Amino acid sequence: MTILDATTPEAETMTTDPWTRVCRVDDLLVERGAAALIDGRQIALFRTFDGRIYATDQIDPFSGAAVLSRGIVGDRAGVPTVASPMYKQVFDLRTGACLDTQGKEPLSVRVHPVAVTDGVVFVRISGDPR
Repeated sequence: MTILDATTPEAETMTTDPWTRVCRVDDLLVERGAAALIDGRQIALFRTFDGRIYATDQIDPFSGAAVLSRGIVGDRAGVPTVASPMYKQVFDLRTGACLDTQGKEPLSVRVHPVAVTDGVVFVRISGDPR
């Protein structure tokens, strides 16, 4: 299994949390998001121009709407980002940190480890599923 999220510590991949098969890499369009439901939790998947795949919660923490997969994928100085389609806050896809709060208090979005095996994307959801 190849871990694609470089910010995920290698030791974290050895936990007992299960990996969930989500889709094939080829199902994800470059520079676009896709939504998925894993164990009752809405997530957003993003495939960047360099082939990396990232997973975040689908819920925009500023609006509470399930819209992040419809955000604008880009980068800031090499940092992969998604801009929420609601109020345009920009999130780092690696860490979930808000890079542009649009004048509001900073909130972050939860990110999830992603792995690819034989062209299939797996995501590991850990912690509280809400």
